[in-house]
Amino acid sequence: MQLIRQFELMAEEKYKMEGKIRGFFHAYIGQEAIAGGCMTATKADDSFITGYRDHGLALAKGVNANSCMAELYGKATGCAKGKGGSMHFFGTDVKFFGGHGIVGAQIGTGAGLAFAEKYRDSDNVVLCFFGDGAARQGILHETFNLAMLWKLPVIYVCENNQYAMTVSLEKSTAVKQLSVRGAAYGFEGKTIDGNDVEAVYEATEQAAAKGRGGGGATFLECVTYRWDGHFGGDPGTAYRSKEEIESWKQRCPIKRLKEKLIREGHLTEAEFEKMSADVYAELDAVARRAEAAPLPAKKVELDAIYASSEVGHG
Repeated sequence: MQLIRQFELMAEEKYKMEGKIRGFFHAYIGQEAIAGGCMTATKADDSFITGYRDHGLALAKGVNANSCMAELYGKATGCAKGKGGSMHFFGTDVKFFGGHGIVGAQIGTGAGLAFAEKYRDSDNVVLCFFGDGAARQGILHETFNLAMLWKLPVIYVCENNQYAMTVSLEKSTAVKQLSVRGAAYGFEGKTIDGNDVEAVYEATEQAAAKGRGGGGATFLECVTYRWDGHFGGDPGTAYRSKEEIESWKQRCPIKRLKEKLIREGHLTEAEFEKMSADVYAELDAVARRAEAAPLPAKKVELDAIYASSEVGHG
């Protein structure tokens, strides 16, 4: 969670203050407990797929911080070879399947990944993440029906951060508790505190066990809040009050876990400060490596578009 928070803060500085990162930038600050809880409750062979607010989930799943930062810089050493940028992180070696720019597109693709796992008769599950805005897309309803009809080992995780771009959940959704939508398709839905990493862990662990045992899909609505605007150029204050933002910051997932660990004797303030300093030093080096990395070749590379084939002709 500390790695995610400080990665985003450093990347924001390079984006907003120094202009070294260009294009769209969607920060994950405030939602770290979801990535942390889901990652620790699953195994390495389980797959993650998400939308374009993807930095935190990529880091949690194990995509190397150097390749993530290099991708933001548009460098050849990036996790998508500098072609994807902020919205399209990828890491198939650690079962992270994006970073998708089309709102809700990953919901259907997540079901496809889960179908592949069932077809192979594996005991892996797929975690498909999306926001409250994507929860209003038609593909969700179509996919939910198939996910339960076929008993797919998929966990749908709605990172309900209260806003779809600039439109609040209150103004856009008739039924405010999004998790009840699972019931319409015959599978369990739960609403949990997305800023409580232990609550996320427990719910994910239970959903994963259900998926591995052939019980089909689960829908987890994790209630959270994005501290920043929708993207790097959005101050986030035109449609949200300062009081609202500050009240959610008081529920900071990192602060909550830190205070609990200190209270229970598992952590000291000095240990926390050292952890923070170590992470910052690591990411400072990561940013320097990204700046020094080479840009992609100017020619159009087709090797990332067409699959190679060993099948001969004739």
